[in-house]
Amino acid sequence: MCGITGWVDHTRDLSGQGPLLTAMAATMAPRGPDGAGVWLSPHAALGHRRLALIDLATGGQPMTPAGPAGPAGSAGPADMAPPAVLVFSGEVYNHGELRAELARRGHAFRGRSDTEVVLRAYLEWGEGAFDRLVGMYAFALWDTRTETLLLVRDRLGIKPLYWTRRGDGVIFGSEPKAVLAHPEVPAEVDAEGLAALFTVAIKPPGQGVYRGLDEVRPGHVVRVDRDGVRHRRYWELTTAPHTDDLPTTVAEVRRLLGDAVGSQLESDVPLIALLSGGIDSSAIVALAARRLAADGGGRLATYALDFTGSETDFKPDALHVSRDAPFVRAVAGHVGTDHTDVSVETASLVGELGPALRARDMPGVGDLDVSLLLLFREVRRHAAVALSGEGADDFFGGYPWFRAEAERPTDNFPWSAGVKDRNAQLSPQLREALDLDAYVADAYRTALAEVPRLDGESGADRRMREVFHLQITRFLPFLLDRKDRMSMANGLEVRVPFCDHRLVEYLWNVPWEVKRTGGQEKGLLRRAVADLLPEKVVRRPKSGFPFGHSPAYLDAIRRTVRTIVADPAAPVLDLVNVPAVRAMVDSDAWFSGDFTPPPWLPRLIQLDQWLREYGVRVVL
Repeated sequence: MCGITGWVDHTRDLSGQGPLLTAMAATMAPRGPDGAGVWLSPHAALGHRRLALIDLATGGQPMTPAGPAGPAGSAGPADMAPPAVLVFSGEVYNHGELRAELARRGHAFRGRSDTEVVLRAYLEWGEGAFDRLVGMYAFALWDTRTETLLLVRDRLGIKPLYWTRRGDGVIFGSEPKAVLAHPEVPAEVDAEGLAALFTVAIKPPGQGVYRGLDEVRPGHVVRVDRDGVRHRRYWELTTAPHTDDLPTTVAEVRRLLGDAVGSQLESDVPLIALLSGGIDSSAIVALAARRLAADGGGRLATYALDFTGSETDFKPDALHVSRDAPFVRAVAGHVGTDHTDVSVETASLVGELGPALRARDMPGVGDLDVSLLLLFREVRRHAAVALSGEGADDFFGGYPWFRAEAERPTDNFPWSAGVKDRNAQLSPQLREALDLDAYVADAYRTALAEVPRLDGESGADRRMREVFHLQITRFLPFLLDRKDRMSMANGLEVRVPFCDHRLVEYLWNVPWEVKRTGGQEKGLLRRAVADLLPEKVVRRPKSGFPFGHSPAYLDAIRRTVRTIVADPAAPVLDLVNVPAVRAMVDSDAWFSGDFTPPPWLPRLIQLDQWLREYGVRVVL
């Protein structure tokens, strides 16, 4: 995993912009602590920060067919320029198969990196190479022959890539901070960006929150040349009838998931797995441990998060039905992993809201971000790669709103359907410029129009296809974004086998009743891995990622918010309904453990920090 950045402009000479590209890349040093490089030419400047996981010796970037460009590489004379230059973030899990095919076609390789394979694949197949990649990635490729920049993002949007138009070109980076480090890109937010911040998992794909900042959409290529900027989708879900019977479906899910886990175990540095005791992470752990044992790789190390005092502080809610610890111990013992519990002091969470904000470059979801940040900080002391169960709930239907939508459709984003008046949290002046309810309604209509339909599908089947598409295109990116930022802020790569696009393509057409086989959420997944895990884990109901329940944490949040609202210079006061905030401080309405509403007070703290630290200008 790495951080990439760059600047392309067909009307300016960028060959002297090495210091700026170095500074832009340096903002992402945690993403790439193991190396840095810059490549310069008259109309393209590329920067890279490297997290070395595979081919430690020869995998440096920016990469040309002749090798890494070095700390401050240059294109050199026009007749000596390489045909293409690549900066790459992520992993291509099928790089071995692609390397073998390319070698048969006459390509010679210096090392074992997947970056070199992607570059050679482009030289062989052009943009057709992107259809062949299996993995999680975001990369920028500058074709010197045509002076064309290609910005490419993986099919599910696991890895981020932001860009903005400037002059006759674009500026891009893995994170907003790299783009904002360019002197021509101001930190501004408009009504649309604020709407994305005041809601959860509603933001349309491609919208980057900051004014003028976009994301490369999942499964898309952004092409930048002298004719301008064009977008091309290279992957989308294909709707078709599901014809496999239940035993065949179960076996196919097991095969696809096993293949995905096996392909993601390659690493030249220590690798671990995250374990919550739920069916998702437990399935990954069991399959990974079995594969490692078969390959002579030794015992798998696992890590789990808990909060000090959770034995007495834990209170069940809509998304957190049971503590993880007993189930974690059951899986670790049954599978035989080398297990470590990471215990977090909940009172310390408030002090970590700032680092979590800076990891995202924008307000997130408060302690839900921080707890993940702290888990990854501890894990990084022992490993640089982790496997995670993200995505299973989204593809198998694990959240409680799936069943609710099947029984009582809401005609809304399911995770947001319970919110009555979103505008109540806004200041009077902001309500004049922004209507959150209208924003959500419009975003919902847009999202619904994107659903690929199946002819003749109706009733609950039609609605559940809509719900799964909403989940995959809106809610899952919110989760993947959180996972990427909190992990990469610690220089930790997190791989998500459930997001292998081949498994996703298969599950897309599996009917809801089959996914819920046995009458329980994710019943199909449970049946596919039942032989690998203790029965109580197989039957455990969905329980969300843990967060702080302790009275000390809640009191610290209240004190911090009271300090903010008492400061007349606090920039956030121009955006929020102060009387409503004061009333919320004295109640528990903001702390439901659900997304309706989200944990609002921790987010308000981050919103104030963001406006101050980033110097954000609100443009309405």
